[in-house]
Amino acid sequence: MSAFDVDLFVIGGGSGGVRAARIAAGYGARVMLAEEYRMGGTCVIRGCVPKKLLVYASRFSGEFEEAAGFGWNVPTPSFDWATLIRNKDAEIARLEGVYRKSLVAAGVEIVDSRAVIEDAHTVRIVETGSRVRARIILVAVGAHPTLEPRIPGGELGITSNEVFHLERLPERILVVGGGYIAVEFAGVFAGLGSRVTLLHRGDKLLRGFDEDIRDALGEAYGRRGIDLRLRRTVERLDRHGGAIRATLSDGSVLEVDEVLVATGRRPNTAGLGLEAAGIEVDRAGAIPVDGYSQTITPSIYAVGDVTNRANLTPVAIREGHAFADTVFGNKPAMVDHSLIPTAVFSTPEIGVIGLSEAAARLRGPVTIYKTSFRPMKATLSGHDDRVLMKLVVDGETDKVLGVHILGEGAGEIIQAVGIAVTMGATKADFDRTIAVHPTAAEELVTMRTPFVVKHPQAVG
Repeated sequence: MSAFDVDLFVIGGGSGGVRAARIAAGYGARVMLAEEYRMGGTCVIRGCVPKKLLVYASRFSGEFEEAAGFGWNVPTPSFDWATLIRNKDAEIARLEGVYRKSLVAAGVEIVDSRAVIEDAHTVRIVETGSRVRARIILVAVGAHPTLEPRIPGGELGITSNEVFHLERLPERILVVGGGYIAVEFAGVFAGLGSRVTLLHRGDKLLRGFDEDIRDALGEAYGRRGIDLRLRRTVERLDRHGGAIRATLSDGSVLEVDEVLVATGRRPNTAGLGLEAAGIEVDRAGAIPVDGYSQTITPSIYAVGDVTNRANLTPVAIREGHAFADTVFGNKPAMVDHSLIPTAVFSTPEIGVIGLSEAAARLRGPVTIYKTSFRPMKATLSGHDDRVLMKLVVDGETDKVLGVHILGEGAGEIIQAVGIAVTMGATKADFDRTIAVHPTAAEELVTMRTPFVVKHPQAVG
């Protein structure tokens, strides 16, 4: 008789945990998975999926405006927040059911409860107090948004969890932060008709992205009427009648209906019992793991945002799959975190893979190709958006090190381009690819002249 009740116990029913459980079960493992909230995790319940639905909703306002240039007579549209949220909730409920069915079909036993670790092989089910002995434990509990830094009245703010459940569309909203979440929700609320102020302590949005992308997004948001306030922070929040009064570091005061704080996330490791198994988290609260997602305790692994490596849903899924292949499929697999295509669902959209120009220059000589143009659709619509495309190429090997796109469909484009870059494509490979005309993406294979940075004294 086995000394263990199950071969694998997964704590967390998000994207990484569900994929690991299903694949491990497919290899014949006895798998149990515990989730204390709703199946699907951050991405499905309160992250990428509902956010993208809101992004779609926000872009219709621009479509209505642009239609006139193409001969459409569109009556003044109206928007109903309650309808959007109701339909969004129905879709999320459907997806949660899909996740559950997929686990059941794979033979995974689901436990609807919080689970904590008691030792290297024991998990306690909080709901019942029962204990499960597992040969392998996988921690896939993700992360949560925080109201940081702590300020007087900070509890008046909301996070990306609560924003999906607002009772009404705020007429005025202050978004605090400069990363993915802040940028995306600023675009969402602006598109839906709110007066948006986007506040960021840095000098540009999206730290770590290519400088040209950062500049172009800031300009685009300014054109869309977003009040972009950089190099500032919120000092305090106070309730003022039915509004919230935000005092900023420059002494100015804003009155808004909601304050969305999107300044960071923390791994969900508090109270998980990791110390009982000899595992210490790092300063951010994340679980240190090796390339195979194994912790210092051999029987315990961790994947996804709880490890704070590359906090993206597709990465968590890949890590979960690689874990199952390694531990239960006898196919050791490591995830390469060095080259990850990603999208920011701002409006205009951003798609990126590889190195920024600044990062590439630290490695050696590079050649830059870039173009900025008015998209074909705007010639009749009269819209003032622009598209930016940029290639960062190794000056010695001709290998494409980075692709950076800002414009409509950038996320879809970068997924396809990501295949070529992951395979090691060179600029010559791009050049010999026949363009699809007329598209914006054809610019990626038709740029021939390197961009030359002129010395400021030479300009003129």
